[in-house]
Amino acid sequence: MIAADWTALRLSLLLAGAAAALLLPIAVLLGRWLAITNWRGKPVVEAALLLPLLLPPTVVGLALLVGMGPGTLVGRAWAALGGGQLVFSFAGILVASVLVNLPLAVQPAVQGFRSVGDDLRSAAASCGLSPLRAFWRVELPLAWPGLATGAVLAFAHTLGEFGVVLMVGGGIPGETATLSLAIYDRVQAFDLEGAVRLALLLASVSLIAVTLLFLLGRKRD
Repeated sequence: MIAADWTALRLSLLLAGAAAALLLPIAVLLGRWLAITNWRGKPVVEAALLLPLLLPPTVVGLALLVGMGPGTLVGRAWAALGGGQLVFSFAGILVASVLVNLPLAVQPAVQGFRSVGDDLRSAAASCGLSPLRAFWRVELPLAWPGLATGAVLAFAHTLGEFGVVLMVGGGIPGETATLSLAIYDRVQAFDLEGAVRLALLLASVSLIAVTLLFLLGRKRD
């Protein structure tokens, strides 16, 4: 592997780790709310969460590219905070990765909090636990397998994300050119051997992450 490939691998791991870390607290809050709420608009929220998985990556990437552009409210706010331009930057592909992987992180969290059940919440309250203490001592430990599953899925999916990262990041070497884009560049240069080697590396990292999740789940059981 050449230096550019190592840089792309390091950038991909950093992007995937940061996206998973940011998605975890979002999954906790949104997943628990969706698990226990009876709000009438809940189906609309759940449907909206699935859109990034249903729409083509180019459509999602285009929407994010337009929505985070320099002339938009989000783009101007980011620039005012000293972040410069949001699109075609690492921060931009991180925001895009978080939004795209939101359903992968939230849906397992919803199932995890639903598995707790209202009877356990009522039992915790009858034991004198405040809602916050019941959440930390009862709900969160029981829902943790779902949260961990969502985090690992988001990590693995971010590693292989191509269309959205290309649209929002532009494939700038050393800043937004992830390993999946490096594979595409190798194919474009007719270096199929190099592309296969990078693809196997990407698949191996994802396989290791998912395998560790299953091993931790078996140990927990």
